[in-house]
Amino acid sequence: MTAVGEAQEMQPGINEINNKSSSPFLKQYKWWILMLIYTFFLIAGQSVGTILGRLYFDNGGESKWMATLVQTAGFPVLFPFRWFTTAKKTVRSEPITPKPFPTILITFYIAIGIFLAADNMLYSIGLQYLPVTTYTLICASQLGFNALFSFFLNKQKFTPYIINSLVLLTISSVLLVFQNEPGDSNKASKRKYAIGFICTLAASAGYAIMLSLTQLAFQKIIKRETIRAIIDLTIYQNAVATFAIIIGLFASGDWKKMNAEMNVYKSGKVSYVMNLVWTTISWQVFWVGCIGLVFKVSSLFSNVISVFGLPVAPVLAVIFLRDKLTGLKAVAMLLAMWGFVSYIYQHYLDDLKMKEKEAGAVSEVALVNERGAIVAS
Repeated sequence: MTAVGEAQEMQPGINEINNKSSSPFLKQYKWWILMLIYTFFLIAGQSVGTILGRLYFDNGGESKWMATLVQTAGFPVLFPFRWFTTAKKTVRSEPITPKPFPTILITFYIAIGIFLAADNMLYSIGLQYLPVTTYTLICASQLGFNALFSFFLNKQKFTPYIINSLVLLTISSVLLVFQNEPGDSNKASKRKYAIGFICTLAASAGYAIMLSLTQLAFQKIIKRETIRAIIDLTIYQNAVATFAIIIGLFASGDWKKMNAEMNVYKSGKVSYVMNLVWTTISWQVFWVGCIGLVFKVSSLFSNVISVFGLPVAPVLAVIFLRDKLTGLKAVAMLLAMWGFVSYIYQHYLDDLKMKEKEAGAVSEVALVNERGAIVAS
């Protein structure tokens, strides 16, 4: 074979490398846009859902099963998004892996759905018995649990900036316990307070391990990097959880009290219905953002964003529940923002390293092109 022929054979591969070298920049912009969207969904859904859940109890709502049901029952609103999304896989350098056996996938959806139902029930009990600020404080413990689980299950690497972020975000919520809380939205007996504390702590640990298992499932079972995979997981786990909670609702007899509860609701029947509807939608928005961040980054990052959004709930409580905004709450917000920026800065450094590698790849391509041109001449 002549040198010219060899150069011509090399050219298609060179062109392919050139095309690939220009695409990562566009992918990075898309990644940041999607990350910001998922972050907004998670923080907005979590904050609004928490406040509406507190309002439900403050205005006369008493059913823990109903408060738990609205956290998962809104999954049908995601069906239109599922229909409009494509299941096309993103381009990967690894060989294509076969689809998981349906039995394994179904078993995972059922298990994670039942786990979600139990975890949401614990959160509902905590929200009923604790003030919003104390509830927020205890929820911050999920970050520590998730750091532990992600280290063992997901091989999460810890850098100084990530550790700094974890410490700051944890402190920002811990500060909330040192206020006197004179205007909090809920005051319960010591027994109920203890029950609420234990249930919220257990729910935080459960939520953390659920995120780590979700990330592991994306890597080992689902093996699809598409938006539709995110929506599918959100729909199926919430559908299973909803079914389990409905069984509990009827078994407990709470369904018989729904009409009476609506009639005595302080804000009226319309407000009662609207509270449940918007709480349902809020938590579905939260789950799309939560699973999206697990899929795009990691379970730990999703939890970092969740903890970053926790101080938002006390601020909303000041507006809607007449809690008092103290200096400690303001400091907690600032520390949370500092921790969030620290974590984002780590990803910025990771991007710089990736771009340096891409620049090296481009220079190698240019060198190959130059050699090919010399051989061809």
